[in-house]
Amino acid sequence: QVQLIESGGGLVQPGASLRLSCAVSGRSFSRYAMGWFRQAPAREREFVGVIDYNGESAEFADSVKGRFSLSRDNARSTVYLHMNNLKPEDAAVYFCAVARWPLTSVRNMDASSSYDYWGQGTQVTVSS
Repeated sequence: QVQLIESGGGLVQPGASLRLSCAVSGRSFSRYAMGWFRQAPAREREFVGVIDYNGESAEFADSVKGRFSLSRDNARSTVYLHMNNLKPEDAAVYFCAVARWPLTSVRNMDASSSYDYWGQGTQVTVSS
């Protein structure tokens, strides 16, 4: 059984940083790209970023490019979303997800359908 557990969310002020973690079990973590999505109240779930299976490349939504980054520790089966200069519009529930197919690149990985297992989400609130 594949499980994803996110952590690291919280309440921060605008301009602050947070690091979200997603620990994965039940799948050969090092063979799969990992994605992050977010969903704010009354909005559709949206793509945030994706990192490939070996951590060598990543892609991001335009709204977070230059502020967010991704890393992964395949030995710990964990992926990290590093968020800097947070803005109120970044407030959402953040979800990590495992790519549906192994060894995929990060191209065309911005659709929810590209992932088949999801975490329960972690809340990020950005407010002064």
